[in-house]
Amino acid sequence: MNTTPLELNKIYDLAYNALKKHGCDDFNAESVATTVTHAERDGSVSHGLFRIPGYIASLESKKVNGVSRPSSTYLTQNAIRVEGDYGFAPVAIKVGLPDLIKTTSSHGVGILTITNTHHFAALWHETEALAEKNLIGIACTAYKPSVAPAGAKKPLFGTNPISFAWPRKNNTPVVYDMATSTMAMGEVQVAARDGHKVPFGTGLNKEGNKTDDPSQIANGGVLLTFGDYKGSAIAMMIELLSAGLVGDLFSFEAKEEDNNDGGPARGGEFIMALSPELIAGKDWNEHAEKFFTQMLSLDGVRLPGQRRHNNRNDKGPREINTNLLEKIKSLI
Repeated sequence: MNTTPLELNKIYDLAYNALKKHGCDDFNAESVATTVTHAERDGSVSHGLFRIPGYIASLESKKVNGVSRPSSTYLTQNAIRVEGDYGFAPVAIKVGLPDLIKTTSSHGVGILTITNTHHFAALWHETEALAEKNLIGIACTAYKPSVAPAGAKKPLFGTNPISFAWPRKNNTPVVYDMATSTMAMGEVQVAARDGHKVPFGTGLNKEGNKTDDPSQIANGGVLLTFGDYKGSAIAMMIELLSAGLVGDLFSFEAKEEDNNDGGPARGGEFIMALSPELIAGKDWNEHAEKFFTQMLSLDGVRLPGQRRHNNRNDKGPREINTNLLEKIKSLI
């Protein structure tokens, strides 16, 4: 695979200009380009520039509103709904998170439900933003079916990621963001593009047999849940939280509605925030740090999110797939 080094500010400019060229206004382009740049900065390449052609396809097909203006409504003192105006999810998140932070800091618990958006980004952006305000963050979302429930060979679930972030005073937060499938579909697609195999059993081919060929999984095959029925149960929970509770589309409904332009399908997102200060008490951080000290005392253990934060400390250029770079440039 050939790569080209690109500075972070150039990554932002490339994403921003591509989005502006194809129908985003400044507010929408800035939100999405920032999210894309942060993904590249932290090494989450499957959610960085790799997503730009899909974003553009959904703008070109008019599925996504590039000039969206999401709005917040308080359903209760603790529950906020953001109506996404059919734009990209990072825009709605940018609108809703300040209200969620304010509510949770006052009442200890806050819920943010996001409807009528198109999600194509990682979830750690929002949970980490909450942790940076000394709040615990949990977020999940569904997507079009690509994952078979335990015992099945046909998809029903999306990759249905879930993210959790725990704040640490004077330290980077503990953050994980994982698909409930064996692997995120974006990672499978990147592996197929770059000619890499994936672990055997990541998914099934179209004949229903386990395979390590990512192209067979991505093209007519199906992913499996991690941990068999355990991951399947968590994927089901995410469908119910991010679609049933939010009042937006389940994965199978998103497939029925989507125009298959290659961009993100419409759907919702569920975000919960908790204040350890108000719930656990003022010594919450010191108590949790004892636990983290015990974890780190074990050989081979690192805290979730450490690798991303280490990547973040590198201010130098990032290696971008050359073909992808040329493709994006051709779209501007």
